Amino acid sequence: MDLELDGRIAVVTGASKGIGLATAASLVEAGAHVVGGSRAPSPEFDELVASGRATFVQGDLSGTSGPATLVEAALDRGGVDVLVNSVGSVTPRPDGFLGITDDHWNASWSLGLLTAVRTTRAAVPAMVERGTGVIVMMGSVNAFLPDPLVLDYSVVKAALTNFAKGLSKELGPAGVRVLSVSPGPVETDLWLGKGGVADTMSDRTGMRPEEIAASAVADTPLGRFSTPREVGDLVAFLASARAANITGVDVTIDAGMITTMR
Repeated sequence: MDLELDGRIAVVTGASKGIGLATAASLVEAGAHVVGGSRAPSPEFDELVASGRATFVQGDLSGTSGPATLVEAALDRGGVDVLVNSVGSVTPRPDGFLGITDDHWNASWSLGLLTAVRTTRAAVPAMVERGTGVIVMMGSVNAFLPDPLVLDYSVVKAALTNFAKGLSKELGPAGVRVLSVSPGPVETDLWLGKGGVADTMSDRTGMRPEEIAASAVADTPLGRFSTPREVGDLVAFLASARAANITGVDVTIDAGMITTMR
């Protein structure tokens, strides 16, 4: 299927690893040029740069200037057709609500929501001027299934999904689509890496990390984690002309984890 993304310019935050990297790879494969930003490069994203289909912008996206600098690099190339707000992190909170300090809340809020707000604010004027554009927010099923183990993360993702829905109503008449994608557990360091959810809960429970991970999806209909590339391919489709009449929705990719109608 031709996604008609040839020659498009896509900005991806958190592009050096995980879902952000996979999304960048999917967009590049579909023909777009990706301007990716993160604190540090990675060998995998360097390969995309070496192909001539990607540009890397190093910076702290949680700061006030990082998002604008990233978008400016895309504007210097000719514009912003697609923005994927993918950057984010999660820290398991095995001590519960009382273990989440103000600093924890502020850090989660700044990276998980305000980075998307600032990057979107920088990109929207050019999209509106051209009368076209797509903005994708990377949410989580935790926006709808709040988990005490990642309570601050869940709250931030709920806000991000709400942000996408509200903004879609404002920007739709200007030709700009806004939507969100909410993955369940994904095979990334966030879940499976050192210090990730499985590793942290293994230290607390004595269960092996593999057992922790397996239990997270054991009750889902498909019984497995999503891969980063599956999420990236979904984002590429939603950002493409093939999804031209889709806006204001949240699309889940969760092995059927959410079992209710919503």
